[in-house]
Amino acid sequence: MKYRTLTRVLALIVVLALFAACGPAATTTTPETPTPPADVTDVDAQEVHIGLLAPLTGPVAYFGTSVYQGFQIFFDEYNARGGLQIRYTIFDEEGDPANAVIGYNHLVDQGVTAIIGSVTSGPTLAVVPLSYEDGMPMITATSTAAAVTVNAATGQVWSNMFRSCFIDPFQGIRMADFAVEELEATTAAVLYSNDIDYSIGLMEAFVARAAEIGLDIVHVEQFVDVAVDLSGQLTNIAAHNPDVVFFPAYIRHVALMAPQAQDVGLDAVILGADGWTGARAQLEDPSVLERAYFLTGFSVESNDPFVQGFIANYTARWGLAPNMFAAQAYDAAMILMAAIEKALDDGYEPGTAEFKAATIRHMAATDIVGVTGHITYDEFNNPQKTAFIVGIYEGEYNFWGTW
Repeated sequence: MKYRTLTRVLALIVVLALFAACGPAATTTTPETPTPPADVTDVDAQEVHIGLLAPLTGPVAYFGTSVYQGFQIFFDEYNARGGLQIRYTIFDEEGDPANAVIGYNHLVDQGVTAIIGSVTSGPTLAVVPLSYEDGMPMITATSTAAAVTVNAATGQVWSNMFRSCFIDPFQGIRMADFAVEELEATTAAVLYSNDIDYSIGLMEAFVARAAEIGLDIVHVEQFVDVAVDLSGQLTNIAAHNPDVVFFPAYIRHVALMAPQAQDVGLDAVILGADGWTGARAQLEDPSVLERAYFLTGFSVESNDPFVQGFIANYTARWGLAPNMFAAQAYDAAMILMAAIEKALDDGYEPGTAEFKAATIRHMAATDIVGVTGHITYDEFNNPQKTAFIVGIYEGEYNFWGTW
């Protein structure tokens, strides 16, 4: 507890230097002068204060920016309705677990009643025990590690923590099944990062499922997060001539791997997961990913009017179509606010321990249709929802179907 107290005091000092990097000024409240968003018009309405913890700068800023933009679209729409208003504070944790702890403590000190975040699994895992101790309602749009909602050491559910994305085991299992059932693969190799929780979790699930369904793992290679050359690992994999290669990684790694795989003559179908979203835009020549497939949680090809409305609003605001991360952030905000509304209906005062506990109870009972599909929660606070498979043909993303 002494450490927590000291950390929170330090956060007030450190954040003054960091806060300028916490995102667009029009949407960020400062520690000294909290200001509601510009689109809040009913000053007499009841207000709730939400925190957003995300990397808006640093190596995973692409994901954090997408989450911020999806979050912003939801709150723009929500506040425009009048009545209950949302004020929010954003903290840029730069994709770093230590900064995420500082950011979490800062948001608590600012009096937020719930937090959306963080974005990647490492920073989220760093703050989950603190948020559980505080009884803080939290939901992440994109952190996929199983331990985000369940204590890996004890099996205890972090009852305050939810997500709107798939978990790593689900993705690894589904891609192994896809390899066998749809691609008729009999052999596979894996190339993963041994210092990224996301990559490790996906690898473990893929390998375990492969053993269950008779997919022979002929070779496994590792790379570090900051790698700039994967040609050695890819050459070793090519020597084993696998039918498929599972590459659970983020877009910067995909952009690194794809041309090098072509250079070393790797002739295999490459498979990925939701961390691939946006990878095509990072490649000078997208054809290097020809015949690749990855799992994702959202498709702009949906003909649902609600989804198309979200796409239209997002595109008008940001000048590009939403990706999966933005869509999941929109749904995370929707889930959280639906629960907050019910906690208010219960008669609890925002910010109190009773209000937070009621919000958590209502989040667990979620049963809504978001832009990423119908969402309910299992006993581990993981969403039950449909996955989408995207293939890359002639340098373009193509919706393969649901899986």
